[in-house]
Amino acid sequence: MLNVGSINEGFVLDHIQAGKSMEIYHNLNLDKLDCCVAIIKNARSNKMGKKDILKVECSIDMLDLDILGFIDHCITVNIIQDAKIVEKRELKLPNEVVNVIRCKNPRCITSIEQELEQVFILTDKEKEVYRCKYCEEKYER
Repeated sequence: MLNVGSINEGFVLDHIQAGKSMEIYHNLNLDKLDCCVAIIKNARSNKMGKKDILKVECSIDMLDLDILGFIDHCITVNIIQDAKIVEKRELKLPNEVVNVIRCKNPRCITSIEQELEQVFILTDKEKEVYRCKYCEEKYER
């Protein structure tokens, strides 16, 4: 049994779909922060079978909840203070994501104007469909 110590101040991302922790690590730019990060992959879970967990010892303000909600809105965010969970946050699909995904349409203005932000708007919440703000190209997960 693997034992990963508790953290004093920070947050724990729980119920991450198995194998997604590294994608989250990079998309949240945790590799650029000067803080302690523990990545637990393929942990046993009664609810999910297998899951990943991220423990991060830094302020919750460093976390972009929109990016996290876009990647997987079923993740549980536990905020830790004095080594205790003080708050649990539920995620939701963001209405807009900026510079997380790129438009694949070669005729899109973002292909020509490289400095333009890649903006995708949530157009169908039920089917989790996002479309490019500029050309309405559908993003396929």
